[in-house]
Amino acid sequence: MESSAFNKYAMAFLATVFVVMSAGILSDAFFDSHAPEKPGYIIQAAEPEAGGAGGEAAPAAAVPIATLLASADATRGEAVFKRCQACHTGEKDGPNKVGPNLWDIVDRPIATHPGFGYSGAIKDFSKGGQEKWTYDHLNHFLTSPKGYIKGTAMGFAGDKKDNERADLIAYLRTLSDSPKPLPTADAAAAPAGDAAKPADAAAKPAEGAAPAAPAGEKPADGAAPAAPAPAPAAPAPAN
Repeated sequence: MESSAFNKYAMAFLATVFVVMSAGILSDAFFDSHAPEKPGYIIQAAEPEAGGAGGEAAPAAAVPIATLLASADATRGEAVFKRCQACHTGEKDGPNKVGPNLWDIVDRPIATHPGFGYSGAIKDFSKGGQEKWTYDHLNHFLTSPKGYIKGTAMGFAGDKKDNERADLIAYLRTLSDSPKPLPTADAAAAPAGDAAKPADAAAKPAEGAAPAAPAGEKPADGAAPAAPAPAPAAPAPAN
């Protein structure tokens, strides 16, 4: 009796295994995908070159502060400075707030204003007060304080607008009894100045050539005659 029940269970188990294996074999036969004898076309997207079409545009070159200040307006800058007044004062002998007083800030030695506790990062940047708040330093710092001086405690995120930043610096310049001179822009067309050099060189006589004798005078005895001058456009009258 027990042997008969065992045989039934064994047959049921074997039958189940047979069905599962058969289903697997049949599914492989129906859904098996073979590699094609000849591969089709491979679509490859061309990778864009850096700075080329479809790629990220190269960052624009920074405009020199001298160029920006040439068209800056201190009156507009005064309006921009109102944002700074939450942390700074601008009047003469004004108190320090979250940030130092900004009177006479242009060309002031960095991190030296009395009574203000500067961060270690800006003290290191100042090199013991050797570095000054030049127009260039102010421009870069106001663009991105934490990007220009790593570790600075200044919470201002920066002003990426060239015109606003230049207006603000132009106003900061006025906060002084003796405003510092504006920076001069570098010559934009250096080759233009060099263009006159060949003409100047052509006007000079070649080395070793004797100078032409003045009109009406005879050359000194034994002196080599001067090279004839190029013929003018209209013939000169004979002497």
